[in-house]
Amino acid sequence: MTVRPAADPPRRPEGPQPVGPPSAPRPRETRMRALDGLRLVAALMVAAYHYGGRGGEITKAWGSSAQQQFPTLHTYFSYGCLGVQVFFVISGFVICMSGWGRPLKSFFASRASRLLPAYWFAVLLVTAVFALPVVAYEALSPSDVLVNLTMLQQPLGVDRVLGVCWTLWAEVRFYVLFALCVVLPGASRRRVIMFCAGWTLAAAITQAAHQPLLDVVFMPEYAPFFIGGVGLYLVHRDRRDVYAWGIVAVSFLIGQHYAVRSLWNASDPNAFAHRTTLGIVLVVAFGFLAVAAIALGWLSWANWRWLTVAGALTYPFYLVHEHLGWVVVHELHVRLGVPAAGTFALTIAGMLLLAWLMNRYVEKPLTPRLRSALARRL
Repeated sequence: MTVRPAADPPRRPEGPQPVGPPSAPRPRETRMRALDGLRLVAALMVAAYHYGGRGGEITKAWGSSAQQQFPTLHTYFSYGCLGVQVFFVISGFVICMSGWGRPLKSFFASRASRLLPAYWFAVLLVTAVFALPVVAYEALSPSDVLVNLTMLQQPLGVDRVLGVCWTLWAEVRFYVLFALCVVLPGASRRRVIMFCAGWTLAAAITQAAHQPLLDVVFMPEYAPFFIGGVGLYLVHRDRRDVYAWGIVAVSFLIGQHYAVRSLWNASDPNAFAHRTTLGIVLVVAFGFLAVAAIALGWLSWANWRWLTVAGALTYPFYLVHEHLGWVVVHELHVRLGVPAAGTFALTIAGMLLLAWLMNRYVEKPLTPRLRSALARRL
């Protein structure tokens, strides 16, 4: 979904900057709290999908299909998986913002320290819970758990402790591409535009070439969302930048194609829920439009402090909500007889509370220490 971790506050660019038109607006220096709120919305979309919009293990947790638990809402919940695409658009925006004017060492330290502490804790916590005799789900072997701590389990073909971590693998590859092509040589408007254009073309060629290695590197199915977010950061820097708007438009057109192709399932009679092509396009459009509204400053009025807290909870919530949610749903609904709506709400609330604890006692103490150590020693 990374998803994704709460971002660093916007930083004033360091070092020499390219000279733009005298009338070009400067990037906003205040924290974009609306972006934090949008992160939480995307995370809740994914949670709704995992709890009520699909089959699989959640069926065992409910004791029956979520279709029966939510006869009407299950179809709407099924669109929640597109929260991942919304996350990717946000990620493109935030990574371009945080990487602009930063040296590679600082960029690497920032990204690693944001991702790893909560991720390591979530892997160990889910493994420990699943190892309890009263829990119906099996923990992975110690060897597989250790590999999961590297965040490279997916390319190595190892079972995942966290089902959502496949999105982190996509995020990491985006970080590497952006670091090598933009951060390392130094961010500038021209370089970012060339990066977006080059990646878009490479992703299209990859789709036509049917080469697994190229698929791994250029991620044609997810590239448009990251690229669209990068383009929206250029719009944030200068809303009259025609090239930036062109990047956003092309990314949306290609991104909605991949989303429809992978999620439209009207021809499958056994599908959990039938999404419409229009519904998929509208959710993708929501992701682009919401980030665009933030980039243009239209949501600057949404400046409440609690949105910063919401943004901080998003990443740990995203990591733990699926697998631990199975356990909570089963305990509340099957063992205690709590109605489906109450179970759904209580599970969301419980996962948010756990996310707050993780942020308070894992991320806050460990993230700055890890960032400092990595920045010092690279």
